[in-house]
Amino acid sequence: MEIVNRTENKILNRVEIDFKWSHKGSKTPSKKEIMDLVKTLEPGSNPDFIVVKNCKTRYGQALTTGQALIYDSSEAMKVEPEYIHERHKGFRSGNASEESAAEATEEVAEESEDGGE
Repeated sequence: MEIVNRTENKILNRVEIDFKWSHKGSKTPSKKEIMDLVKTLEPGSNPDFIVVKNCKTRYGQALTTGQALIYDSSEAMKVEPEYIHERHKGFRSGNASEESAAEATEEVAEESEDGGE
């Protein structure tokens, strides 16, 4: 995999990587394979906070291009639309969704405490 461009987007708390993957002699890489490789390229990144987008393989070429977004937290990932979260659900360990559920439970508890005053 070749990194074409790497940008740290501090406003959205993420690292954006544009990549090219030449896979001559092998099959087109899966999103899971791309996510695993991105994890090794960004030490300390949590695989639950990696999103792979815009993957395109050219017809007749062994070249795939795309973009990987590495977020700092589940809170930062809220900028992604729901369908993106659904697409990546099978690749998550469950920690990201558990964190989101725990945060939602805490928010509901805080709202009920505030409403009781």
